[in-house]
Amino acid sequence: MKKTWVDFKLDFPESFTGERYSTCPVCSGARRKHGAKCLSANGDTLKFLCHHCGYAGDFERGVTHKGGNGAPVEKKYVRPCYDLGPKVLTPATLKYFASRGISEATLVANHIGIETVYFPQTEDLRPAIRFPFLRNGEVVNVKSGTADKMFRLEKNAERIFYGLDDVTGDTAIIVEGEMDKLALYEVGIKHCVSVPDGAPSPNTRNYESKFGFLENCSDFIDGIKTFVLAVDNDEPGRKLEEELARRLGKHRCGKVTWPEGCKDANDVLVKCGADELRRVIHEARDYPVEGIFDVDDIWESVERLYDHGLQRGKSTGWPAMDEFYTVREGELTIVTGIPSHGKSEWLDALIVNLAKTNHWGFGIFSPENQPLALHAAKIMEKFSERPFYKTHEVWTDEGEIVYPRITVEELLIGRAVLKMYFTFILPPEDQLSVDSILELCRHVVLKKGIKGVIIDPWNELDHSRPGHMTETEYISYCLSKIRRFARHYNVHVWLVAHPTKLQKNSAGSYDPPTPYDISGSAHWRNKADNCITVFRIMGTPDVDIHVQKVRFKEVGEVGKVTLRYDRVTGVYS
Repeated sequence: MKKTWVDFKLDFPESFTGERYSTCPVCSGARRKHGAKCLSANGDTLKFLCHHCGYAGDFERGVTHKGGNGAPVEKKYVRPCYDLGPKVLTPATLKYFASRGISEATLVANHIGIETVYFPQTEDLRPAIRFPFLRNGEVVNVKSGTADKMFRLEKNAERIFYGLDDVTGDTAIIVEGEMDKLALYEVGIKHCVSVPDGAPSPNTRNYESKFGFLENCSDFIDGIKTFVLAVDNDEPGRKLEEELARRLGKHRCGKVTWPEGCKDANDVLVKCGADELRRVIHEARDYPVEGIFDVDDIWESVERLYDHGLQRGKSTGWPAMDEFYTVREGELTIVTGIPSHGKSEWLDALIVNLAKTNHWGFGIFSPENQPLALHAAKIMEKFSERPFYKTHEVWTDEGEIVYPRITVEELLIGRAVLKMYFTFILPPEDQLSVDSILELCRHVVLKKGIKGVIIDPWNELDHSRPGHMTETEYISYCLSKIRRFARHYNVHVWLVAHPTKLQKNSAGSYDPPTPYDISGSAHWRNKADNCITVFRIMGTPDVDIHVQKVRFKEVGEVGKVTLRYDRVTGVYS
C-alpha cells in the first residue's frame, strides 16, 4: 500500500514540491519551544528529518531513526534533504563571498545554497549558507552556517571530509574549514578536503567524537599517498595537525607554513592573493624524515622547551609511584616479573587509571586473558572499584554488605567505558607475528586515536625468525620496530616479557628479576625507555613495583614503590 505523510504522523499535503518545515511528532511536544518547526520534508525525494531529535525516514524504507531523547540509534545514517540543482544566491550572499575572495562560479560548482534551516541551538528557523558533503555524487551530510557564525551538521547523518569527491589522485590537502576548501578551489587547487567539525579546543582530552569521520573515510585514506596538512595557524589548529599526522602517519604527511599575519588558506587568498596561496601550498614541506633534521624542523619544539621546560609523563594514578615513573607518549616500557606475581593485573589497573584521569584509549593484545569477556569483566571491576561477580561480594558477620557487586546500571556504564577506551586485539593463531600485531594497532590508532598499546606477553607472539638471524639479533630487531612504532604514532607501548627460570637465593626465595633475566638478550634493557618489575610479597596483599630503568630523567627515576592489592576488586592503592 502506498505510504502518505500521515503514516509518519506528519501534517503535509499529499503531494508538494521542494522542501517544507513542520513540528516533530516525536519531540516537539516535550520541548520549551513546542511550536518550533524543526522537521524538514522534501516532496520530491519523499524524505523527512527532524533536526532536533533525529526522527527520520522516507517513503521507500519507512522510519530509519526513531528519534526522541535517548532513542536507540539504528546502525544506518540518515540522508539529508538537499537538492543539488541550481541555487538562488542573493546579492548579499555573493557580496559576502566576494569579500572572502570566492567567486560565484566556485559557489555554483560546489552546490552552495542559501536556505532557511532549523537550528537546535535556538530552536528556530534561520537563513543559512549550506555546504553539501558529497561522496560518489550523493549528499551524505550538509553543514549550515549563519551570518553570526552559528553552525550545525545534519542530525544522525554521516560525517565525512568536505570535498571528498574533488580528490581524484593520490595526494590530498586537508584544511580546517569549508571557506579554506573553497579558497583553494578558487585558485585551481581542487584536490582538497576539509575536516567536518573544525579543530578540537586546546584542552580537549578525548578526541573520539572529533575524529570519527576518519573511519567513515577509511577507503579514501588508504588510497592517498601524501597528505598536505594546511590547517589554521593557532593552538587548536596545531592540535588538529598533530593528531591528523599521528593518525594518518607522519611518513606520508607534509605541512604548510602560512605567511606572517595569515591564519589560514582563505586569509592568504584575501590578504596576499591567488599566486601567494598557490606558492604556499606548492612549497609545503615534509614532516621531518627520521634521522635528518634542520633547525626549522625542530624550532617549535625548541620554543616549547623554552616556554614550558621538560614535560613529565601522565600520572599513573598512584602519587607515590609518580615520583619514580610517569607515562609519556612515544615510549616503550618493558614489564617483567615472576609468573603469577600480577604483571597483567597491575597493567590493567594502570591503564584504567590513565583512562579515568587522562581519557586515553588503549589497544590490548593479551591472549592469556581469555575469554575476552573475562578480561572485560576484570577491567570493569577496576573501573567501578566493585566486584563483578555475586560470589565475590563481601559481607560482615552482622549481615551488612561491604562490597556489593556491580549493579545493572553500572554494568551498562562499564560497557560504555569499554567501548570508549579499550579495544581488544586478538588475531587468528596464524597471524601472531610482531608485524601483524603492529598493523592491527595502526588501524586502531587511525580509528580510535588510542594513546597506549599493551602486548602481553612476548612469548605468545609467533617468533619465526630468518635463518641468518641469531636470537639476540632477532630480539634487537623486533624491539627496535616496536619502539619505532611507539614514537611514530606517539603511543606508549607496554611489552610484557617473562624472565628465564630463576634460582632461589640463600633464604630459599626468589629475588625480584631484572630485564637482564629475560630470555634471549640484554637488549630487553638496552632498547627500552623504561623497565619495570612487578614483585608480589607472598602471603600479603603487598606488591612491590621496581622501576629499574628510566631513560629520561623528567619522566622519573629508579626506585621502588609498594602498592596494596585488593583481590575483591582488582584495585591497587
